[in-house]
Amino acid sequence: MSDAEVEEYLHGRHTMNVASYNHDGTIHLVAMWYGFLDGVPAFWTYGKSQKILNLRRDPRITCLVETGDTYDQLKGVELVGRGTVLEDRTEIERIGEDVYGRYFGEFNDAAAEGVKATGAKRLGVRIDVEKAVSWDHTKLGGTY
Repeated sequence: MSDAEVEEYLHGRHTMNVASYNHDGTIHLVAMWYGFLDGVPAFWTYGKSQKILNLRRDPRITCLVETGDTYDQLKGVELVGRGTVLEDRTEIERIGEDVYGRYFGEFNDAAAEGVKATGAKRLGVRIDVEKAVSWDHTKLGGTY
């Protein structure tokens, strides 16, 4: 995919698989809804989650956003980089607002109260992308 296609794809309503390193070197892999903070992919999660523990110890992160039910429909983006743990309440709420808008619909005053309450126990993670890899099998025209 071109850079513009990657940007458009990532801004679609997808689930992101997030991989971080456990203390013993194994991979912790979970599916997350995500949003953006100042144009950079980000997610929020509970402050005591395994992801946060792992990223505080080792900030390396790999994320995968993919779609397609058959080979000719496969499309995806892998993001490799660093996961920066964010503790600033304003940034965390901004991530929560973006996630809400992407997955539940228009953000409004009623949603703001819920995001603030939910965000009280959460931290943010900004994905500082060092490398992106993408693929789009719909461009193959049925030939592999």
